Amino acid sequence: MQKKKEVRKKAFRAAFPHTIPIFAGFWFLGMTYGIYMNVSGFSFWYPMLMSLFIFAGSMEFVAVNLLLGAFDPLQALAMTLMINARHLFYGISMLDRYRGQGWKKIYLIFGMCDESFSINYTAEIPEDVDSGWFMLFVTLLNHFYWFFGATLGGVFGSFIHFNTEGLDFVMTAMFVVIFLEQWMKEKKHISAVVGILLSLLCLTAFGADNFVIPAMLAIFVSLTLLQGRLKGGTMA
Repeated sequence: MQKKKEVRKKAFRAAFPHTIPIFAGFWFLGMTYGIYMNVSGFSFWYPMLMSLFIFAGSMEFVAVNLLLGAFDPLQALAMTLMINARHLFYGISMLDRYRGQGWKKIYLIFGMCDESFSINYTAEIPEDVDSGWFMLFVTLLNHFYWFFGATLGGVFGSFIHFNTEGLDFVMTAMFVVIFLEQWMKEKKHISAVVGILLSLLCLTAFGADNFVIPAMLAIFVSLTLLQGRLKGGTMA
């Protein structure tokens, strides 16, 4: 039992520093979401429970309009699938990492948001740290940050009066930092360059509102085809 506690503590200490930037972004955005729910006429119970059980930031914002409009479950299902379709590619990328994680795998799948995926996929986990517990704590901490911010915004939303416009850029800046950190770690930047070029191509072809899924599909296919060369180091 003592050994298991030490394993968990070591994994927590390794995971926590990686989630600090996420805390800053989730706290602001979660607060914004809670305030938005509050001014839309919902009790703090709504953002609290939705952030706990839905845990899909973009969809939670959209859900406000769905709750205020006419009941249309098919529309809600279709919109949810379109907004979160990128998670299909996240899941495929994490198949090997989640394999053999036992009961942890269930929560890791549920809590795999953009930010948790970015950390769990790119982080260099120390050899003496259990990877399953590391990924679990990353996911759990990020989930808590969003839940905490959303609940706080829902509770104190009526007392907070400030312009929240532009706060969503915090998450964009965070992803830029994660990308630059990964770029600096890699000796070859083939995958990054492929991702940037294909994203720009899809952005031009499909527009800002529709390019994400085609870009992810194109990147997935391209990197799959290049996998042998990337591992073998035959490409410069």
